[in-house]
This record gives sequence, C-alpha cells and structure tokens, in this order.
Amino acid sequence: MRLHRNLVFAVIDSLRDIFNEGVYADKAVETALRRDKRWGARDRKFVAETIYEIVRWKRLYAEIANVKEPFSRQDLWRLFSVWCVLRGIQLPDWNQIEPTPTRRIKGKFDELSKIRKFRESIPDWIDNIGVAELGEAAWTKEIASLNKQAEVILRTNTLNTTKEQLQKKLKTEGIDTEFIQGYPDALKLVERANVFKTESFKKGLFEVQDASSQLVADYLQVAPGMKVVDTCAGAGGKTLHLASLMQNKGQIVAMDIYESKLKKLKVRARRNNVHNIDTKVIDSTKPIKKLYNKADRVLIDAPCSGLGVIRRNPDSKWKLQPEFLDNIRNVQQDVLQNYSKMVKPGGKLVYATCSVLPSENQDQIKTFLASESGKGFTFVSDKKVLSSVSGFDGFYMALLEKTN
Repeated sequence: MRLHRNLVFAVIDSLRDIFNEGVYADKAVETALRRDKRWGARDRKFVAETIYEIVRWKRLYAEIANVKEPFSRQDLWRLFSVWCVLRGIQLPDWNQIEPTPTRRIKGKFDELSKIRKFRESIPDWIDNIGVAELGEAAWTKEIASLNKQAEVILRTNTLNTTKEQLQKKLKTEGIDTEFIQGYPDALKLVERANVFKTESFKKGLFEVQDASSQLVADYLQVAPGMKVVDTCAGAGGKTLHLASLMQNKGQIVAMDIYESKLKKLKVRARRNNVHNIDTKVIDSTKPIKKLYNKADRVLIDAPCSGLGVIRRNPDSKWKLQPEFLDNIRNVQQDVLQNYSKMVKPGGKLVYATCSVLPSENQDQIKTFLASESGKGFTFVSDKKVLSSVSGFDGFYMALLEKTN
C-alpha cells in the first residue's frame, strides 16, 4: 500500500481532535471525510478505518511507541508509525516520520500481547470490572470480540418492502448482502459501503441497525392496535422497528429528554412511511404521570455504559469513567421505578441495555422486582446477548408482566 500525504494528514488531525480535544470519533471522521471532495471510495475508506483502528488500539500503540497523553503531534506520528509497522505497510521517507525501529516494535507487540489489558487495549478499571462481573474466561472472550470491527447490518422496513426484495434492489445498486439466520428482518453487507447514498435508503426501505439491537422491539411482543410507549426513544431506531411490527396501526408514544433526538426521529419516520408515532419531550414528570396505567407495552431502552457496543464506538473506552458507571446504575433504577408506572394491568414491559455487565442488567431487574414499585410485576424471561457468542453487539433485555 502506498501512503498519500493528504490522507495521512487527515488521520493525524482527527486523532489530535479525538484524543486531545475530546471530539467523538464518529464526528471527527465525518469532518475528515469532508476535507477533500476529490477523494474516492478507497481514500475515504482508508481515512475512516485508520482513524478507528488507531483509536481502538490507543493504549497498546501508545505503550509500544512509549508516548503519553496529551499527545504531541510527533507522538501522533509515532502512533501512526506503529500502526503501519504492525500492518506491514512500508513507511514513506517523510520528515514527519522518525527512523522507526521495526524489530523493536514487533518485539514489544509480542510481549504486550500476553497481557490482556494491553492486548485488548482497555483501561485497567474496565478490565477489572469485566473480570469481576463476567469472570476471567468469559470476559477474555467478550472483550476480544468487542474489539473487532462491527459489520454493517441493515433492518428491512417491512412497511415498504420485504427482505428478499430489498436484497435484490440493493444488488442492482452494487451492494451485496446476506441473510442472517435467526434475525427475520436483517441483511448483512458482504463488504462495507456507504448505504446512505442508495436509492433504497432514500425511499425508506431499510435502516442501519445492529442485529442484536433488532431483537429488542421483537421481545416486547407488540401487536397492531396497541398503545406502546418507548420511554428512551432517542433518534428512534427501535421506535421505527416497533412501528413496522405494529403495521403502522395503534399508537407509539416516543419519549426522550432530548428534543433534538426526537426531531431526528420525525425525519426518519417520514422517510420510513411511519405515521403512528407521537413524540413527547420529558421536560418534567407531567408527561410520565399522564400515561400512568395507560400503556399495553412499555420499552425502557435504558441509558447505560455502552460496553456492549464498543465495536462501533471504540473511543467510548477512553471517554467512559468509573464514576459514570456508578451514576448510571442509579439512573437505570430510577427510570425503572418511574417509567414502569405507565404499564397498565395485564401489560408488559421490556428493560434493555447495550451493556454486558450484570450490575446494569440482571441486578437492576432483581432490585426492581424486590421494590415497592416492582411488586405488581412478574418476571417472564430475559435474554443475555454476548458479542463473543452472537458475533454482534452485546445486549440485555428482560420481559416483565404487570399482574395488577
């Protein structure tokens, strides 16, 4: 592979923004890809994937390069040099690149690869909590899986097409896909591509949604005509899936504390041809209280550590702090206690997270069921989705029924 100066400079600038300025990796990549309209698909792929790779392996590369944060520009070039050497890419004779001890880099890599926190490039505290909650063997497998690049998975919008028709249509647009056994609406891209530019996307024939995430709406057991509340709807990936499963019939109340996210949901709903969604901003306790005992189904896609989705958000490993985890567990319980009151007798509730930690999942359900608010509920079932088993994101979902 021959390296091009303008592409590598885009990578270095983006890494500086992510590591030193706290910019989210996906936003930094978006900005980088707008730098030069002349870049082709291969150039854009190089820039995006190299940024994500170096972000993913930051701790390992920094240890090999013997550099510490905040990274100077020269430090970032050293990280890039390590990336090149480990991938067998010939380093160009540029003045930014120091003479690089290739053998020392490979030797250090072999040595550090024996230690999980370096091999998997994670902070000590995340490694410790993973072992404490999942056990040594399960955590070792799980974190290795969570460090793999996430595949691109589509969810067919069954209001507008079928999975088979969508596959054929995408093929005419130059995108090959495969079915995934056990995921009725999912298509997996054979090769990464920018699907948002396709005619199929513009016509609302699909959404990009990981296979594990596609299990959640299904778990709620909705039917056409029901009143369903999605309490932490965000930009609405699962809300739109619920609308498909309900065949656009009945009512979905999509709630969130962020109005900006609900605005994005409205745009997506129009493109998807969905018209049974009402959005409500949670700006006080009033919108919640108005729905007490009214909903056939309630989905709580709770805020969480996001440890199950670090394949697609590798920078979250570095942004996440132990205090956040302690705080979010309190928020999760609080949300369960309050939002569960919207379920009517005989109705059902799903609590879901994109975390693999039992303290955010099974433990929260046990605490809730033992509380005053949880006394009217019975546990029906739960599903623990480990990335190392499914090959997709790590998720958890629990189904509860309100008996009185």
